[in-house]
Amino acid sequence: MEWTQLILEKLQRWGQAAINMLPNLALAVVIFLVFYLLAKLARNLVYKLSCRLSHKQALSNLFAGVTYFIIFAIGLFTALEVLKLDKAVSSLLAGAGIIGLALGFAFQDLTSNFISGIYITFRKPFDTGHVIETNGFTGTVENIQFRSTTMRTSDGQHLIIPNKDIFQKPIINHSLTTERKIELHLLIPFAKDPAPALDDIVKTAMGVVNQLKTGGVRKPPEVWFENIEGNSLKLMVSLWISNQTDVSFNKSRHQLISKLLDALRQKQLLP
Repeated sequence: MEWTQLILEKLQRWGQAAINMLPNLALAVVIFLVFYLLAKLARNLVYKLSCRLSHKQALSNLFAGVTYFIIFAIGLFTALEVLKLDKAVSSLLAGAGIIGLALGFAFQDLTSNFISGIYITFRKPFDTGHVIETNGFTGTVENIQFRSTTMRTSDGQHLIIPNKDIFQKPIINHSLTTERKIELHLLIPFAKDPAPALDDIVKTAMGVVNQLKTGGVRKPPEVWFENIEGNSLKLMVSLWISNQTDVSFNKSRHQLISKLLDALRQKQLLP
C-alpha cells in the first residue's frame, strides 16, 4: 500500500539521520557533561574565594550561583549548537526573556528587596552588630539577607524589615557615630545675678564622665541664654560626648540631667 510505503521511507530517512547525528550527539553529551562539571567546580571555587574576601555567606552564595548558571547555560547552548538545533536555542532564549519579563512584573517587591539587599551588602551603610535607626525603629542588626534585614529592638523583639524600605528611608547608624552632642533646654527663675547659676551649670556639666576630649583636654560645655519666657530665663546647655558604646549617649544624658537637677535645687532655682 502507498501509505505503508510512505511510512517506511519516512522511518528509514529518520534512521539514517539519527545514525548521521550520532557523532554530534556523542560530542554534545561530552560537552554538556564537561561544562556541568566545570560549573560545579567553579561554583565551589567562587564560593570559597568570596567567603575569604567578603565574609558574607549570602553574597558568596549569590556569586557562586551566578557563576554556576552562566557556565551551565554556555554548555547547554553549545551542546544544542552542536546538534544543529539553532531554532531551539533561539526559542529558548526568547522564552526565557518573556518569562523573565513576566516574573519581573509579578514579583516587583521581591526584585526591589533583592536589589536593595545587594546594594546594602556592597556599600555597607551598616553591618551586623551595628545599632541603627530606620523606619521609626531602633535596634541592633543581627542578620542581613538579600530580601530583608533582622534587627533586635531594645525591648528584645526581633524586627524584620524589607530591604526596600531600608534603602528608600533615612538610616542613622549610631555605631558609626563616635561623637554626639547632648542638648538640654532649661527654664530657671529670674535672679539678681544669673552668673553664679551659670557657673554652677558649667561646673556640673564638666563633671560628666564621658565627655569628648580634644588633644587630651575635655571639650568644655556651652551654656546660652535662648529666650525670656514669663518670669523665667530659657537656657540651652550643650555638651559633646564620646559615643563609644551603644548606651553612652543615654547614660551621659541621664548623668547630666541628674547633676543639673541637684545643682539647681541646691541654688533653690527649682522646687
